[in-house]
Amino acid sequence: MTYVEIFEVGPRDGLQNEKRLIPISEKVALVDCLSGAGFRRIEVASFVSPKWVPQMADSADVLAQITRVQGVSYAALAPNLRGFDAAVNARADEVAVFASASEGFSRANLNCSIVESLARFGPVMDAARAAGIPVRGYVSCVTDCPFDGPVAPGDVAHVVAALRDMGCYEISLGDTLGGATPDRIAAMLRAVVQELPADRLAGHYHDTGGRALENIEASLEFGLRVFDAAVGGLGGCPYAPGASGNVATETVHDWLVARGWDTGLDRDVVANAARMARAMQKGHA
Repeated sequence: MTYVEIFEVGPRDGLQNEKRLIPISEKVALVDCLSGAGFRRIEVASFVSPKWVPQMADSADVLAQITRVQGVSYAALAPNLRGFDAAVNARADEVAVFASASEGFSRANLNCSIVESLARFGPVMDAARAAGIPVRGYVSCVTDCPFDGPVAPGDVAHVVAALRDMGCYEISLGDTLGGATPDRIAAMLRAVVQELPADRLAGHYHDTGGRALENIEASLEFGLRVFDAAVGGLGGCPYAPGASGNVATETVHDWLVARGWDTGLDRDVVANAARMARAMQKGHA
């Protein structure tokens, strides 16, 4: 199999860190452009408290106004039951929950311990199961934490196992700081694949250290075939000081294609979306 899926996260994970409040019309236009690029999944919304992530306060409106394309799953972050209900009401096709592999980041990002964060997801998973809504899991800080330092591979595997047992259909492994090396990624994956096969894992590698592509290469060797990326390199993390943007979708696409992989994406449409994303960053979309 030569296909590698790029899971587009720009409209959510990318835009959430922009300081300028992006108008709904610009968000909708970006999603509509991406919908024509060939993505199977696009993360477009986040139903968290607008107090913490004001950029995502209009998520229901974005989901209401986009032009949906058959065969595309429009995903939303929903860390608690209230968020899940809002996501379902807004017709999200799937939802995501997120946990940290480090205690320091869990307390900064979720204001609770890892164990407490996982317990909060129970009602979400039960409701999603009853409603037939797929749930994706995210694990942050899979190699390094801005507060605790290096993260042990076994700690990542433990959180992955917990999310697996709850019913997540896929788990995305996040190098939140973007400072991971291929060796560190490989060490982490060696532990994680003992708990979950590679075909249910995804790599989410920020490019702060300029090694995201090397980390993707290391992950491909372990059998991963899904990678999160954001057009134009949008994003960062409001709770991870110094973390720059996600690796750019167009960069990952070109790198994969040059090595014989098929992404199923229309490069011209992706390039157009990247231009839109960069303009949004500059404040004149």
